[in-house]
Amino acid sequence: MKRILILCTGNSCRSQMAEGFLKSFDPTLEVYSAGTNPSSQVHPKAVQVMKEVGIDISGGYPKDVQQFLDKSFDYVITVCDHARETCPVFMGDVKEQLHIGFEDPAEATGSEEEVLAIFRKVRDEIKEEFNKFYLEKIKGNAK
Repeated sequence: MKRILILCTGNSCRSQMAEGFLKSFDPTLEVYSAGTNPSSQVHPKAVQVMKEVGIDISGGYPKDVQQFLDKSFDYVITVCDHARETCPVFMGDVKEQLHIGFEDPAEATGSEEEVLAIFRKVRDEIKEEFNKFYLEKIKGNAK
C-alpha cells in the first residue's frame, strides 16, 4: 500500500481536493494532506465544488505538517509554491518528493460565480494532474 502526503500552506483547498481525488481513484491508498500554516477549516467552496463531482471532503480538516514529520511516505507532493519553499525536511523515510503546483483558489476575487469558476478550474486541474500522477507513479509501479 502506498502512503502519500500532500502539502500546501493552509491545507484548506488544493491539498484537500488532491487528497479527495487520490482516495477516489484508489481506496487502498493511504493519503494524508497537511499545511505549513494550517487554516481553521476546509474552505466551504472547496467542499462545494468537490461535491459537484461526487466527492465529499466535508469531513476533512486542516492539519499541521508537524504531526507527519516522524512518518514514512512513498510520496510527498507539494501543491503550492509557498509550501515548496517552506517545506520542512522530513525525518521519516520519503522515497520521492514531487511538486505539482496550482494557483490558490482561496485568493480568487469577484462575484460568487466568478470565484466558483476559479475553484472549478483548479479542481479540474488537480483531478487531471493527480490522475496522471496516479496512472504513472502508482498504477505504473504496481507489480
